[in-house]
Amino acid sequence: MPRTASAAAATAVAYTLLSRADWGANETLRFAADGTELWPPQYYPVQTITVHHSGDNIYNPDPAAWVRSIYRTDTVDDGYGDIGYNYLIDDNGRVYEGRWSGTDGTVAHDAAGRLVTGAHVLGYNTGNIGICLLGTFIDTSPSPSARSTLIQLLAELAERHALAPLGKVVYLNPVSGVSRPAPVIGGHRHWADTDCPGTVYTDMPAIREEVAALIAG
Repeated sequence: MPRTASAAAATAVAYTLLSRADWGANETLRFAADGTELWPPQYYPVQTITVHHSGDNIYNPDPAAWVRSIYRTDTVDDGYGDIGYNYLIDDNGRVYEGRWSGTDGTVAHDAAGRLVTGAHVLGYNTGNIGICLLGTFIDTSPSPSARSTLIQLLAELAERHALAPLGKVVYLNPVSGVSRPAPVIGGHRHWADTDCPGTVYTDMPAIREEVAALIAG
C-alpha cells in the first residue's frame, strides 16, 4: 500500500514525501540476530509536536544518504531501535518518512490514527511528534523551502489531531506518568537544556502564527 502523509486533512499536501523505501532504509537494522524487533512499535494519541534540527556535522549533498546516516546512528550506535524522528525535512523541502510505523499506509501512525512512539525527546516521546530539519542552524536559518514545508507539515498534523497551533498543553506521558506544561508546537529546547533547534527556536512564534493562518485560511 502506498504511504500517505495523512488519512484526512483539509490543508492540501504541497510537498514531496519520500517513504523509507525511497530513501533506502535498511530494514534489517531494526532487528536482532534472532529476528526479533529491537524496539517494537507502540502507539498513543498525539498531544504535542516538537521540532528539531539534526545538529550534526554529517552534511551530505545527498539528503537520502544523510537520513540513512542518522538512521544508522540512532538505530545501531545509540540503541534506539530505529531512527528517532517521525519525519525529516531536507533543504529542498522534501519530507522523509522517519520511524517505522506499520503497514497501514499512513506515515508515523497506526490505522487508528495514533502516533508511533519515537526517540527524540528523552522522557517525553510518547504522543509527541518529532520533526527534524536536516542541518545545523545555530548561526543560520533553514532554507525558505524547508521552512515552508515545515509549516505545511505542522498545519497538516495539527489539523489532523485537532491541536491548537498557538496553544499550550499539560503533557502527560501515559507510560511513565511524567507531566509538564509545554507548547502544542515547540522546539526541543522547550523540553531540555539544548541548543536544538537553533534559530528555529526563536522563529517558533512566527511559525505557529503561520501554521494557524494556514489552517484558518
